[in-house]
Formats: sequence, C-alpha cells, structure tokens
Amino acid sequence: MNRNSSAGLCALTAAAALAPCLADDAPPVTPAAGMQLVTDPTGLLGIVNVNGTAGNNGPFFQSLGTNGRSCGTCHVAGQAFSFTPASARERFDQSGGLDPLFASVDGANCPSVQQGDRAGRSLLLQNGLIRIGIQLPTTMEFTISAVHDPYGCACTTPTGAPSPSGCAIVPGATPPTVSVYRRPLPSTNLGFLSSVMSDGRETIKALNDLDSFSANLQFDLAHQATDATLGHAQAAQPPTPSQLSQIVAFELGLFTAQQVDRQAGPLSVRGAQGGPSYLARVASQLYYPGINDSLGGDPSGKAFDAEAMTLFASWANLPAARGAIAAGEQLFNSAPLQITNVRGLNDNAALGNPASFVGHCTSCHDTPDVGNHSLPLPLDIGTSHTPRPGLESDPAIAAAVAQLSTPDLPVYLITGCPSPFAPGEPESFYTSDPGKALTTGKCSDFNRVKGPILRGLAARAPYFHNGAAADLNEVVNFYDQRFNMQLTDQQKSDLVAFLNSL
Repeated sequence: MNRNSSAGLCALTAAAALAPCLADDAPPVTPAAGMQLVTDPTGLLGIVNVNGTAGNNGPFFQSLGTNGRSCGTCHVAGQAFSFTPASARERFDQSGGLDPLFASVDGANCPSVQQGDRAGRSLLLQNGLIRIGIQLPTTMEFTISAVHDPYGCACTTPTGAPSPSGCAIVPGATPPTVSVYRRPLPSTNLGFLSSVMSDGRETIKALNDLDSFSANLQFDLAHQATDATLGHAQAAQPPTPSQLSQIVAFELGLFTAQQVDRQAGPLSVRGAQGGPSYLARVASQLYYPGINDSLGGDPSGKAFDAEAMTLFASWANLPAARGAIAAGEQLFNSAPLQITNVRGLNDNAALGNPASFVGHCTSCHDTPDVGNHSLPLPLDIGTSHTPRPGLESDPAIAAAVAQLSTPDLPVYLITGCPSPFAPGEPESFYTSDPGKALTTGKCSDFNRVKGPILRGLAARAPYFHNGAAADLNEVVNFYDQRFNMQLTDQQKSDLVAFLNSL
C-alpha cells in the first residue's frame, strides 16, 4: 500500500460530536476520563489537566489588569494554549478589533497604534506575533542600531515614543527599548521546562537540578505570571499570592498533545503512545533535569541516546499513514545534520568548539518523547537572520531562511562583537531578534533562543519564535537547507506526518 494512502482510515467531523473515527482496527474515538478533545487542522488535540479540568474558571481566565486581558487571552486551550493567526483574525472581525488580545501595549505593531486599526496589527493577525519591548541593559559588549524600521518603533523610550538617540545608550539617560516580535509559548506541558520564555529571561531560579526543580519552577512561573499581568495586562498591582498559586497549579496540571490524526486515526493504539495521557502518566514521571542530555550532562551518568523519540516505534512496519508517522519519528532520531555556525554548539567548549559536526534532530531536542532540551541550551540556528537581500553572509542560512514566510520585521545591525567561530576576529551582523543578548548584554548570547517543547504542534501554527514558518513543511524545508540534510520528498512528508502527530 502507498504510504500516503488513506484507505481504511477515518475522516473527522466536529470534535463536539465525537463521531467515531476508525482506522482499520481502532475503537470509536471517545475521550478518556478527564480528557478534552478539540479539532485542529490535522485531527483532534487532546487536553488533560491532572489537577482538575481545563475549564474557563479561576485566575488564569480572569482579567487581573486594566485592559481586559487574562492569561487565557493569548493561551487558548483549543490552540494548544497558544493562539493562531486565523483565530486572531476571527476575533478581530467579531469584535471590531476590540477584543483584549488587540490591546495596543503589545497587540499592535507599535504601542502608538490606535484601537481598531487593522493594518497596525498586521504582525499579530498574519503571524501571531506579540510585540515584546525589552529595555537594553546599561552595560553592553556591543552596539545596536536599526537599519530597517518598517513600523517606526524599533527603538523607543519607555513610553513608546521613538527614541531620539535611536538604539544608542546615552550616558545618564534611560536606555532605549528595543522591539522584537515573538509567538506566545504554550502554557502547557510546563513540567518539562528547562528555561522560562524564549530567551530565558523569566528563569529566575535555575531549573537544572532535580532537588530544587519543582520549587524553582513554581517560583519562576509565578514570577512570569506576575510580569505578564503587570505588562501584557497593564495591571496596577501584581496578582495576589493566592491568585498566583492557582495560576501556577492550573498550568502545571496541563498536558496537551495530538490524540487523533485525520489519516492514521487514534495515536495511542497498536502499542503507540501518542496523546496527552502518556505525557501525564509516564513521561512526566520519568523526567528530571538533564535527562538524556546530548552534551553529557545527564546527572545519572547515562550516555546520550539519539533515539529520544519512541512514541510510534510499534508502528514501524505498518502501512499507510501509521507507517509514515513511524518513519518520520525514525528520521527525527537518526537523519544526519551537518551542524555549522550555530551559536551555542559550534562555539561550545564542552564540544571542543567544532567548526562542523554531524548531529541529529535529537541533539537539540533530547528530552525523551517531549522534544525540548532537558538542560538550558539556547541556540542560534538562523531563524532570526533576515531574508532581506545582501544582509546574510552564510549561504546555508540564506538558503534556509528563503524557505520561510518571514514577516517584515525590524532589522538590527550588531557591531563590536568578536566572531564566535573565529576568535579574535571582529564580526558585524544583522538580526531581527538579538535573543538572550538583549537582556544580558553579552556578545556570546546573540540570537540565542530556546528550542520549545514539541507537543501539540498541529494546533498552533505558525512556528519558530518569530512565526516565520507558516506550516511544518516550511519547518522541515528550513532544516533540510540549513543543515544539508538532503531529504527526499518522501522523507520530508514522513517528518511532517510525525511532527503533526506530536
């Protein structure tokens, strides 16, 4: 049978109807006790809350600020606790742009955009991006300047007005705020985190030791919820300790993953371990900081195992859609990537600062059956690099970025840093998001952001921190070009099938 054939498989109807969805041997699709099912583009997303239900009560869903927003405004259950541009456009149309999601503080391209201005919210409506204004640290190892400022607020004063000095720091003056645009990370599956936020700025207490992990994670998530309430929701005062405790407990109880695939049927039959129940019952119990660390940091002393994804190993010899998912999983574990010019890897002393080495998808996504890195390892794989002509010097990165639907973002020129790959040589480069360096001021942190947890992907396109990949086909094409994978069309299709099943 052709691997992509849907013969004998099911077609889904509305999740609310819970219509039987049968692969050749599958039982009717009914949710397990405590599980909610929601339709997404490739099937049914499953949601489990081990601390109760994923309902719409409690402080997570309450407006604690002044602009009507709650945590649930940007973290929508049916969109894997993020949100999609399609849903944002629907909300804009239904509310005339008055939904709290579109608050100008960060739901518009610039804070000066007026309420109801659709064009002024193009990045949110087309790419699901929230504007993040980060004030530059007073001490920096580099200089930054905006060379492309399409919205007029690349560098501003704390009030949102254009900075008279641009991005330059003037002695005695408040440092300017730099605008970057990022996707809201899912507020689910958080018990596997090794850092909080894309750039790790909310990791106040380290998440790298099992003895302190639980307490530190709760502290960091409470800190993040406080900052989000004061910032995104424009609250006059922080949440109360009781409210924070309830928000964090709700978040830590959530597990979200694809439960049913439109072609393969239920993802937890014939020995497969898809869906959120396995995450909640098994993976979360096995997890500890550093598990299967690809850089040798597993505190148990175990060596890294590239076979980090085993959810669909039992489907390896099955035909059609199930076989494709299993083949994609095996490619994720074993397909070689030629890793070059990656900040965080090729300049990593633990690896011997290799100019190039062969890795796999699981070299960075090493947490078993989850997909993020089990210890903090922010990387620059090239997603912040700009597709604007003449501004990218690495041909592999240029070819990879050309595969994406990168939005029109501000572009910053960074000067004053040494090259991480040629010690002693100066380097200037262009970026749409300096990443961790915006908060640390260090050259070594440029463009570095964390790899997210790879569950519930089908429900929350677009991808990468800047929404540059419109779908998983673009994600796979990016990696194929960036790391010289030389994938066939069938292999690309299999990888997409696997990723959609997570």
